[in-house]
Amino acid sequence: MHLVIVSGLSGSGKSTALHVLEDVGFNCIDNLPVSLLPALVAQIQIHKDDTQKFAIGIDVRNAWQDLNIFPMMIETLKEAHVPFRVLFLDAQPSVLIQRFSETRRKHPLSDTNTNLEEAITEEQNLLEPIRDAADLVLDTSHLNLHELRDLVKERVVGRNESNMAILFESFGFKHGIPVNADLVFDARCLPNPHWKHNLRPLTGKDQDVIDFLEEQDSVEEMYEDIERYLTRWLPRYQANNRSYITIAIGCTGGQHRSVYLSERLQKHFNRFYNDVQVRHRDINKHKKA
Repeated sequence: MHLVIVSGLSGSGKSTALHVLEDVGFNCIDNLPVSLLPALVAQIQIHKDDTQKFAIGIDVRNAWQDLNIFPMMIETLKEAHVPFRVLFLDAQPSVLIQRFSETRRKHPLSDTNTNLEEAITEEQNLLEPIRDAADLVLDTSHLNLHELRDLVKERVVGRNESNMAILFESFGFKHGIPVNADLVFDARCLPNPHWKHNLRPLTGKDQDVIDFLEEQDSVEEMYEDIERYLTRWLPRYQANNRSYITIAIGCTGGQHRSVYLSERLQKHFNRFYNDVQVRHRDINKHKKA
């Protein structure tokens, strides 16, 4: 049996994630009470069909008492040697407010006495036990529908079970640190191509920017330090049964330095690991503003 537990904040894309899993052959059950999870798994295991795939949606519509016992239910699954993963969809409150405003949907916790911002804060607190237990947290703040679907397929469906999936993610500090980051490196101290007028509209994937950065001794020193650190410690993370690790590289705007370092690190570690991806969260964001 293959089990994925999907949870997340309202408006973060949980329904989309479940639809993706359903499209690739998972039997999906949404809004299952947490207390029924072990009983459902036990019933599934009776059939002893290792090819069966199930995705269980758990969200704030559960009673708060149920959400509090989630860590205990997880321990029960572990004791029963049930293979499972927990996916949590997250997003920044300002993004969630915008999404609810655009769709005119009602938040499940909002009422005449609770406005949308208060409902989101309350939901974050209620779902904290599930978020803390998650194997993978995806921040969907900067993802459109198609990007979210692709990321769920890539990180949940397409992962080789015997390997740790590694994601290098560039970002701009002025847009916020990715909430799904496991390790964060700050490249803002490096020379900035932004101040070169001919390089400003380009990104760290363009050869002119690459040439500029590779002329800087400090850039090479930082790259070597990060590469040595990861070479030493990634095997330890993998030996600790980590399924995923997201390594975020940040600069001011997420256009040049962080993109260059992320691309270079992905190419290097792709030689040693089977599932190494790169994503540029904020590339060209200034052009959209």
